[in-house]
Amino acid sequence: MSGGELAGFIEHRGKRILLLDCKNGGPDVVMDMIRKAKPVISSQPPASLLTLTDVRGIHFNKEAIAAIKEFVSQNKPYVKAAAVVGISGLKEVVFKAVAAFTGRQIATFDSIEDAKDWLSMQ
Repeated sequence: MSGGELAGFIEHRGKRILLLDCKNGGPDVVMDMIRKAKPVISSQPPASLLTLTDVRGIHFNKEAIAAIKEFVSQNKPYVKAAAVVGISGLKEVVFKAVAAFTGRQIATFDSIEDAKDWLSMQ
């Protein structure tokens, strides 16, 4: 993935991972990433996708939270394993609500490298 992209594939230890990069963005960045990622995700075979979402430094509003819930729920059939980096404070409350609403198991990590290592073992 080159700079400026919000959703693109990376390789780590021979595994293909979809990186969803929202770091340091606001609601507009979150909404743009969702718009760009939806067709990529829905084009993958069921239960095949490894995703890594970077939310370090983001901020959001109610509309973005609602869009995230819908996005995560719609992706469930395609995702084999999901990891997120940057969950703390208020984001942790939102994350737990999204996970509960969607029934998704999403691993949380403090670093991109730890998340990529975990995903590569799935």
